[in-house]
Amino acid sequence: MLGPPPPAAGPARRACDDADVSDKTVLVGHDEVAAAAAEMAGVLRTTPLQPVRPLAEAIGGPAYLKCEQLQHGGSFKVRGALCRIARLTPAERARGVVAASAGNHAQGVALAAERLGARATVFMPAGAPLPKVAATQGYGATVELVGATVEDALTAARAYAERTGAVFVHPFDHPDVIAGQGTIGLEILAQYPEVRTILVAVGGGGLLSGVAAAVKPVRPDVKVFGVQAAGAAAYPPSLAAGTPVSLDRYATIADGIAVGRPGDLTFQHVRTYADGVVTVSDEDISRTLLLLLERSKIVAEPAGAAGVAALQAFPHGFEPPVVAVLSGGNIDPLLLVKQIEYGLTAAGRYLRFTVLFPDRPGVLASMLDIVAAQRANILDVLHQRRDPRLALGEVAVDFSVETRGPDHARDLLATLRSAGYRITTTRGPAT
Repeated sequence: MLGPPPPAAGPARRACDDADVSDKTVLVGHDEVAAAAAEMAGVLRTTPLQPVRPLAEAIGGPAYLKCEQLQHGGSFKVRGALCRIARLTPAERARGVVAASAGNHAQGVALAAERLGARATVFMPAGAPLPKVAATQGYGATVELVGATVEDALTAARAYAERTGAVFVHPFDHPDVIAGQGTIGLEILAQYPEVRTILVAVGGGGLLSGVAAAVKPVRPDVKVFGVQAAGAAAYPPSLAAGTPVSLDRYATIADGIAVGRPGDLTFQHVRTYADGVVTVSDEDISRTLLLLLERSKIVAEPAGAAGVAALQAFPHGFEPPVVAVLSGGNIDPLLLVKQIEYGLTAAGRYLRFTVLFPDRPGVLASMLDIVAAQRANILDVLHQRRDPRLALGEVAVDFSVETRGPDHARDLLATLRSAGYRITTTRGPAT
């Protein structure tokens, strides 16, 4: 865990006087978040807290989810967008708003603009999930598909703003957006005053900035940690360097938090208020998606489950009671199918391996008898006879097998090896 110790309770807004900031940076504080909550009262849903028994058993204390997948638009993003657009002047709102996003921010801006009577244009990468594109259009926004990345979409959105006068709504690096996202922190304190730790997924840092700004000035005893995907973790090196650091490259299944550089403003908030940032692997996230689906009947997107994944990855790393913000549930059904398979593999319940056989009758049947005796379920079998790595008269057979978990998978492979079968490759935790 990297980052500064929690700040002492003090004024709601604090000025940063670091040498790398050209002007005094005035931070959003508890009062600003409370004002945002008052402005948006009756518009937002107060999302529920839901207990998760398997996580509670793992950490040795109460564990709750803050269910933002039930928010309007399917994620927390509408909070910041509503606050930002609501605070525009009538003249600014008349010019319309523009945003760039791969999905959730797009839907949040489109929904907020619809509620507040503003025209919205949203630039999305050409490969954005179709359900997210359709949902954004369904809220009344004009969608423009450009480039391959969110950065390409951001460039196009800023150019559009300069050309048309539309107000650019940043996905995270603006005080009003931070204040809007921070209303989640106020709700957690009101719903569960006993909370000792809050876990928040981090991409650019708007959600963590807002939640920490809402909580820490009035409850310095509550720890607030950010959670990033290890494949796109810009905050740990940035906090270590004392300034935002850009990643050369990044990749993760959690596309909603795949941001290559912290925002300038959000970085100052995270450094000042948060207790640290931890990272989780894509395998951790996949296992968590599976747990949420099976045990809590919750459909989450990978980015939305990152905060929850930290509890599975570090069950003894956080003081309970813990509330993990489940920040979104907008997932493409096709991706969900892939994620379930990936999660089963990560959990040791879906095993893939290749066995080399003499290509003669009866050999495969004998091996299948062993698999059946071990009570494993074969899902797929694929013969390969033309692989150049095979010897003459040899066949490679790829198996996909459902098991009861890592121990069962390891026992199955050990039994096959002890029977003399050559297992050349395995994928999954059992080797």
